[in-house]
Amino acid sequence: MPDSPFLPEASAFVLRNARVPAAFLTDGVPAGALLDAEGCAAIDIVIADGRFGPLRPAGSSPQELPAADLAGRQAWPRLVDGHTHLDKGHTVARTPNPDGDFAGARDATSADRTRYWDAEDLRRRMAFGLACAWAHGTGAIRTHLDSQESGPEGGSQRDQAATSWGVFREMREAWAGRITLQGVGLTPIDAYATDYGRRLADLIADSDGLIGGVTRPTGGLHGGALAEIDALLDRLFGLARDRNLDVDLHVDETGDPAATSLDAVARATLRHGYEGRVTCGHCCSLALQPEAQATATIARVKQAGIRIVTLPTVNMYLQDRQRGRTPRWRGVAPVQELMAAGIPVAVAGDNCRDAFYAYGDHDMLDTIRAAVRILHLDHPLAGAPALAGPIPAAMMGLPHAGTIREGAPADLILLPARSLNEVVARAHADRLVLVAGRPVAARVPAYEALTGETAPW
Repeated sequence: MPDSPFLPEASAFVLRNARVPAAFLTDGVPAGALLDAEGCAAIDIVIADGRFGPLRPAGSSPQELPAADLAGRQAWPRLVDGHTHLDKGHTVARTPNPDGDFAGARDATSADRTRYWDAEDLRRRMAFGLACAWAHGTGAIRTHLDSQESGPEGGSQRDQAATSWGVFREMREAWAGRITLQGVGLTPIDAYATDYGRRLADLIADSDGLIGGVTRPTGGLHGGALAEIDALLDRLFGLARDRNLDVDLHVDETGDPAATSLDAVARATLRHGYEGRVTCGHCCSLALQPEAQATATIARVKQAGIRIVTLPTVNMYLQDRQRGRTPRWRGVAPVQELMAAGIPVAVAGDNCRDAFYAYGDHDMLDTIRAAVRILHLDHPLAGAPALAGPIPAAMMGLPHAGTIREGAPADLILLPARSLNEVVARAHADRLVLVAGRPVAARVPAYEALTGETAPW
């Protein structure tokens, strides 16, 4: 996107008459600023030397500064994607999921990873995904990286974890200053009971990542299954504590109400004194458990200070999918109940054009718009934007991301929408993304970039 004639070229200027959801104003709404019925504040935003200056009620900013008038249109910070899979992205064309279900996704991903995931392939697809996110206005991403122990492949053996983490470190350095990247190791948690799990934890620590994995269903809180997951979680938390690593887990991504590993993770968090350092994604089965059981689990999650990430587009795509049968539920975690209990909940994009989700474009604005509709985050709508802004930013330890506050980098998405309803109603391909107060000169890359071809226009 070329530099916008709409914006002054000066190093200090004002965006007048912006409409900003109060959820993004983490230092509070400026005194005297008017709030509309959707909880958006009418303010003037001073930008100086690439950072936010004072935020004032609309019409009260310094008249001597050059200005651009937003005329009541929405100004959002760049958004935060707290759970995605850059290493899996954009593989659906070469290795599709034959039935669109979870088992098919797992098998197709395993086949694609074994055949294709060398450094060059990962580098090309991850760079493509980041270019999409950059153009759409995403400022921070936490990506899970497949880190399973590798076996022989065609007579040779690729160390997949070392390869994937090596490319991730390259991408993190190459994109520094544009998109903040965090990495999480992804493997069945059984791996952490092995020698490989210890080596993986060292690799994650050396890469400044988070320890993560997929919890197995416990089959209910009884007997050997519970003892086994407790032992596995104790091993994982021990490795994390010894290396001072935070934890981010895939939990209960299933429609089986007997899957109760979220409660096991909460108990392990309390047992190891890891309150406030654990994030759990998915948590689908919680929505199908008896109310008393779900309420007790939610209370324990709150006590343990666990943060929850819901992935509505992917969970609705995969859960309760059977050929020839319409799904009977939306597949998502009970987000409203979790939020009502005071548990931080974020919305994230998860998979993009791979076997787990055939669609998407690394666009967090699109994700939060979908989340509002899927999760009924409206009536009122005021709190919804925070789930893609300051809440995931806080989970990632990024105080200036996903927010508009004095002194923070002046990173914005300017939208041709006057209300939150208009934001949700339309895709807004004509948004204007600012980084350090200047427009991002980028468009989403053509799909031909994935295959080295040239786009016709």
